[in-house]
Amino acid sequence: MSGERLQGQVFLVTGGGSGVGAAIAAACVGEGARVVIAGRDGAKLEAVRDALGDAVSPCVADVTDRDQVRALVEHAIASCGRIDVLVNNAGVNVVDRSLECLTPVNWDYMMGVNATGAFNVAREVLPHMRRQGRGLVIAISSMAGLRVGVVSGAAYSASKHAMAALTRSIDLEESAHGVRATVISPGEIDTPILEVRPEKVTDEHRARILRPEDVAAAVVYVASQPARVAIPELVIKPSGQKS
Repeated sequence: MSGERLQGQVFLVTGGGSGVGAAIAAACVGEGARVVIAGRDGAKLEAVRDALGDAVSPCVADVTDRDQVRALVEHAIASCGRIDVLVNNAGVNVVDRSLECLTPVNWDYMMGVNATGAFNVAREVLPHMRRQGRGLVIAISSMAGLRVGVVSGAAYSASKHAMAALTRSIDLEESAHGVRATVISPGEIDTPILEVRPEKVTDEHRARILRPEDVAAAVVYVASQPARVAIPELVIKPSGQKS
């Protein structure tokens, strides 16, 4: 059901071409927001825009490339006038994630996208939010960013811990400028990242875990709170998944 809880707000969502990012875009548009979606695959971004309409503005950008990130934020400001909410959602994992198999290349890849990528985008967006005197940064982290586990792997967990620490630091340091930050830490979600699990995920398992729309609903909830409300952390998990 569509509404107006986010009427007039402008969102920038990274990793917006599929999965959780696309679901966040859909949910925010449904609540009256305009959304700039970013990702590396232009065709996927265009497909999301075609599905959701002119309230969505796609922009190809790799969050690990600081020049592209700068151009992305400039595009968002030029096309929408401001950025009210940044959703750092871009995230990756790899098949060979155990320490026995983990390569320096894959370590750098995951840290680069999941942690440094979040920093790159926040670093470009925060000056605009400071000038506005308001803003919200939401990180789509993971329960792997709260505690380590064999399934997630060392690099993914380390990168999500770093992403969460960055976001909590934003909430602490930028509150003086009217900027809030929230870490959303989901449990297992049925998204394309499951395709790089070391072991195939069964249909029965997929049926029990979160959907991208569940995470999108959490984003809408956080973003619809008044400026006096800060939500430093929100954990959502499939019913029955261990905390």
